[in-house]
Amino acid sequence: MAGLAATFGSGAMTNSIDELEYTDLILATGTNTTENHPVIGMKVKRAVKQHGAKLIVIDPREIDLVKYADIWLRQKPGTDVAVFNGLIHVIIAENLYAKEYVAERTEGFDALKAVVARYTPEYVEKISGVPSEDLKKAARMYAQAKRASIIYAMGITQHISGTDNVKSTANLSMLCGNVGIEGGGVNPLRGQNNVQGACDMGALPNVFPAYQQVANEDARKRFEAAWGANLSPKPGLTLMEIMAAAGKGTIKALYIMGENPLLSDPDLHHVKKELQKLDLMIVQDIFMTETAQIADVVLPVTSFAEKDGTFTNTERRVQRVRKAIEAPGEAKTDWEVICGIANKMGYPMHYASAREIFNEITTVTPSYAGISYERLEKEGIQWPCPTSEHQGTKFLHKDKFSRGLGLFTAIEFIPPDELPDKEYPFLLTTGRVLYHYHTGTMTKRAQGLSERCPESLVEINPIDADKLGIAEGQTVKVASRRGKVEAKACVTQKSAPGTIFMNFHFTDTPVNLLTNPALDPTGKIPEYKVCAVKLEAA
Repeated sequence: MAGLAATFGSGAMTNSIDELEYTDLILATGTNTTENHPVIGMKVKRAVKQHGAKLIVIDPREIDLVKYADIWLRQKPGTDVAVFNGLIHVIIAENLYAKEYVAERTEGFDALKAVVARYTPEYVEKISGVPSEDLKKAARMYAQAKRASIIYAMGITQHISGTDNVKSTANLSMLCGNVGIEGGGVNPLRGQNNVQGACDMGALPNVFPAYQQVANEDARKRFEAAWGANLSPKPGLTLMEIMAAAGKGTIKALYIMGENPLLSDPDLHHVKKELQKLDLMIVQDIFMTETAQIADVVLPVTSFAEKDGTFTNTERRVQRVRKAIEAPGEAKTDWEVICGIANKMGYPMHYASAREIFNEITTVTPSYAGISYERLEKEGIQWPCPTSEHQGTKFLHKDKFSRGLGLFTAIEFIPPDELPDKEYPFLLTTGRVLYHYHTGTMTKRAQGLSERCPESLVEINPIDADKLGIAEGQTVKVASRRGKVEAKACVTQKSAPGTIFMNFHFTDTPVNLLTNPALDPTGKIPEYKVCAVKLEAA
């Protein structure tokens, strides 16, 4: 998250995956870990069952981890800031916070304390629906643990208050001295396999590799010298801003790599119109996705198994990927395609291999400077790894934060952009299921996975199903202010009364026709997790 860059560097896990198994307490919020990150989910379950760790789950749905939790706080979707402020209120009021740590290693505590003063457990219950006694119990449990780790995923970030939500997790963790210790920290579980590596390499609109700001003149001069080019100090646009600019005609051409916005972006009717206004759309992918089908040019590239290189995972671990099979047809590796286009456009990019590119990466990316293919042959290495003698970094901020002192942020609760009303009385929240991945570009082609989960379902609470006369397996219509879809009902206690859940993997049930494109003002992430809908039997 851009808003956390000053304190937490990059939106990477501050700690390591293995530490989750041996910590004293795990707070899981906005993460359906067992379905979206099954390997990490297994570590969490082992921590509880085999090593006696306590588990707090904060989630509107009764996810699988609830079975293992000591306490489950079921908040209304979009009320996370209020819940975190409530936890912090109790910990400060009952004098359970890490006073020495707060005094020596942080700043902004008084402002935080002043804001959370009114977030009493009773006030938070009114906003979030979390019982005040449960909130107190969870706060005491978290504060009294010797080491506590927070894990979160897109259930925290995909809100108009996404940046505030992330900062709230940082507030709680620092308050109890959990940042900079083994088994602690704030640990975002990244949504794609190499999204961490992509961000590390500067695939964000405001930074160069290693999160060096494009607006910083010294950083810019270093990259201009390394790359032999003039570079703009002006940050680029985020994904949703790009779509809006395409719609207005200020962006004429778009080059899309390994992304499928025609299924993954909110308010799909609008996205399609925006993309159709482009003069030129190029899609570079391994399959003919929904987006590739409307492209002017499609460039076929290799899958992970057909190329050499490195991936960086959610715990900052750089790992080797080795070519196992030959690519089909005319498919080339992504870097060969990019270099080929750059050379044709007059900017020379002459590399012989992925390894040669990695060697350049280490010269311009300080956190990768000590990593080499030779070292990666043996095992993955976690950045920062500044020198070839350095062993890599298991957890961040050991003795001090990258900005010096950890910054508390005083945050007020803001309700979601769109809440239920008479016409649209239900809340829709979206996510993934275990058997499919994102827009299903790969997983829907696997027979076994498609047999296990052949379609999108509408998860509806039995109380609501009874009121609306909807039976298990019956086709229902779901409509928002932006569009409508049909899918079969799954009557289950997993979703709370008044809330429905759907996955967004399927082309024939494009759930993102319904979702709200309202953006977080800082991170520019859309509010996928909350929108108002109506529901009826088809």
